[in-house]
Amino acid sequence: MSAITSTPDRRDTHVLPASEGSLFQRLLRGAVTPGGAVFLLAAVLFIAVVWANPSFGEPPQLIRFIGRTAPIAIAAMGQYYVIVAGEFDLSMGAVIATQVVIAGNYIGDDESRVLPAIALMLAIGAVVGLVNGLCTTLLKVPSFIVTLGTMLALGGLVRYLTGGAATGNPVDSFREIGRGGLQDVPVLDVLPYPVIILTVVAVASVWLMRSPFGRTLIASGDNPDAAGLAGSHVWWVKTRAFMLSSLAATVAGILLVGYAGVHPSVGAGYEFQAITAVVLGGVVLGGGRGWVLSAAAGAFALELLFSFLNFQEVESTWRNSVQGLIIILAVALAARAWTLGRRPSRTPASPTPSAAPSPTPARPGTETGEN
Repeated sequence: MSAITSTPDRRDTHVLPASEGSLFQRLLRGAVTPGGAVFLLAAVLFIAVVWANPSFGEPPQLIRFIGRTAPIAIAAMGQYYVIVAGEFDLSMGAVIATQVVIAGNYIGDDESRVLPAIALMLAIGAVVGLVNGLCTTLLKVPSFIVTLGTMLALGGLVRYLTGGAATGNPVDSFREIGRGGLQDVPVLDVLPYPVIILTVVAVASVWLMRSPFGRTLIASGDNPDAAGLAGSHVWWVKTRAFMLSSLAATVAGILLVGYAGVHPSVGAGYEFQAITAVVLGGVVLGGGRGWVLSAAAGAFALELLFSFLNFQEVESTWRNSVQGLIIILAVALAARAWTLGRRPSRTPASPTPSAAPSPTPARPGTETGEN
């Protein structure tokens, strides 16, 4: 008895475009996405600023610029978590102002209160984020409305506590966190503490976004229903994103005390600067697309642009207009541009070999149908 063997069914396997090609090709594909292009934009703006003011490129000047930009870069990374999850956080500026006022009035000249004050500020930041997250995810109130209400409530509290004027002044050791640094560093002279804190936050953010939490966060922003069906607790993932945003605002507030002192206007407009930086970094509003370091790069690109305009003696009153244009243009381009480097190749799939037909009908109890 002869048997006719059939060829196994082989299906065409396709490697994801992000993993195809050489390292150079992958980097090129990443560069044409908004998340990669913002690094090129920052480099171009840096060259333009150095051209306008050559001393800006000197290491001591450059490291001080990075230190000054650290608070907004940290705030942008915090805003990133919320936006990539498909939400908004408009309360960042109010959280910063609240933390600044707490630092100024609680610490005062008492050196022993520095560490308890930092712990208190971080706890308040976490609670504010928790409330924002639970109201958004469990009460189903849009995050825009929730965080707008939080912004107004905290803003009213700050004005009540301060009367709208500067009040309190924390001890110098606390302010050194934002304006001090390691002395006698080769080449740099001084390595600002904000640069060290920014580096730690950036490394932690990259690790977090590569963890299961980060992958679930992006999935929740891309398709929350599918993420929920896959077993993810979407409400808790998004709530933690709000907590991370408020904690980032708290860290930014701690640093800003060193630069700007204690005033209820400290942090005003930071939420819009952070959103602008995130959008400029190619993070898609609506969630599901974007890189956390691109949000920080967006903050640096934004500050480099403002520095260039300042060196060109453009009035600072144009700052808000520039931010508005950036948001409109970046949102218009980001969603479409993200697909450019992720489009699958159009090479036709090889035809699937079919099994050879059996020459005779199979009968019950036989494999081939032949005698």
